[in-house]
Amino acid sequence: MLREFAAPLLMLVFAGALALRSSQQPAPPPPTFYRDVLPILQQHCQRCHRPGEIAPMPLVTYAQTKSWARLIRDDVRSKRMPPWFADPCCGRFSDDPSLGDKEIATLAAWVDAKEPGDPSDAPPPPRWSEGWNIPQPGRTITMPKSVAIPADGDVEYTYEIVSTGFAEDKWIQMSEVRPSSRQYVHHAVVYIRPPDSQWLRGAPLNTPFTASSLKDPALRHQAHETTSDLLLVYAPGSSPDQWPDGLAKFIPAHSDLVFQMHYTTNGQVGEDQTSVGLVFAKRPPSQRVLTLQLANDHDQIPIPPNTDNYRVEVHGTLPNDATLLSFFPHMHLRGKRFEYNLVGPDHKTETLLRVNYDFYWQLSYRLAQPRLLKAGTELQAIAWYDNSSNNAHNPDPNSPVTWGDQTYNEMMVGFFDVAVPANVDKQHFFIRRAPQTHQRKSHQALKGLVLRHQSVSLMRCPDTSYDSRTAVSPDRQQVARNRRRDEARLPL
Repeated sequence: MLREFAAPLLMLVFAGALALRSSQQPAPPPPTFYRDVLPILQQHCQRCHRPGEIAPMPLVTYAQTKSWARLIRDDVRSKRMPPWFADPCCGRFSDDPSLGDKEIATLAAWVDAKEPGDPSDAPPPPRWSEGWNIPQPGRTITMPKSVAIPADGDVEYTYEIVSTGFAEDKWIQMSEVRPSSRQYVHHAVVYIRPPDSQWLRGAPLNTPFTASSLKDPALRHQAHETTSDLLLVYAPGSSPDQWPDGLAKFIPAHSDLVFQMHYTTNGQVGEDQTSVGLVFAKRPPSQRVLTLQLANDHDQIPIPPNTDNYRVEVHGTLPNDATLLSFFPHMHLRGKRFEYNLVGPDHKTETLLRVNYDFYWQLSYRLAQPRLLKAGTELQAIAWYDNSSNNAHNPDPNSPVTWGDQTYNEMMVGFFDVAVPANVDKQHFFIRRAPQTHQRKSHQALKGLVLRHQSVSLMRCPDTSYDSRTAVSPDRQQVARNRRRDEARLPL
């Protein structure tokens, strides 16, 4: 009988001893600013939250951070900050700044105590380059003349052509666009004009101009189209280009940079003089980075008023092998969601990225694992728009929305970056290697990817094999009919 009770009794005594020991252990100390909070801010927040950057307040010192403690807690708990809009359903991205559950809990716990802690616990401060989010540029190229911006009205796309002064070819590993007055800049695109390019030859140099200011009709047309390569795109919230060793963009010797600036007015007169900073690769890379795009550029059917989930779809096939690196979707105020997909031979899709779009935070999304895509791979971009009163950013839900340059118009551009062999430029990338008997068909298939750009969205690209647009959850048969319709009207 004693044996029957001995084992359970010992177990109860052991469990009680453990509980007593646990209760006697001191609770972990509350988090402090210097030991626990500052490392999180440095890693996830200070790229924007430091003096001179885009955020409205710096979060560098204890005093600065304490003043905003409750807002920080609320924003990280709701995941409004740091900004990141990729749906976790699809893909992993190396530039994801999101906080983990432990980091969120640490920040929330610190807000209750607001303990500064010991300054000697602080990690070394990041080595920021003053005025830049990239290392100190080896060369900064600034628009020679500032652009005057009126208080009201629409501002036509403004261009400024600047010589690089490069006597030899340059490989650009990092680049960043820095407007002097970012509050006016809807977007900026910097194009590379090689010395043998005839694009905008005859347009003024080193001074701002618009398409309508050019007297030559051919030049006015060229202001809306180009086959030149993109160096960099800037939009609210966007990041600099920073490529790992072995990857870079290419600027030939004696090239010009063409700044395309889209300014918006805000009730106050101002001016802007944008710069681009360049960090040169230390050695020639093995691969060249090209920026391509899938874009809707020819169907002007408006988004109906008071309509949600209006759908626009664009397809294209890669003309040659390429390694997919990153994405940058662009829409305007009605933009709601954007998706990049791979379409298989069986027409099944694999979603690479799904973004819950925010016009005021237009982010890049860099794949954690770049992906090799073979020639002929079909890419699909789908955008959804909300032209209803449910959209807090919608300037007028009662009006149809047409495609165009201004913010109250709409665009649909799916930029994406690929890596190709270093000796392959954009023109050669778009030469499809195919038997002679298939050349006509191959040319048509190219129509979904970007070779030419036009200013219907940061410069349009012609290579859209088809684009189907239907409103409000279209059925599959209607999508198929739209695709056949658009394919049939493509010029060969």
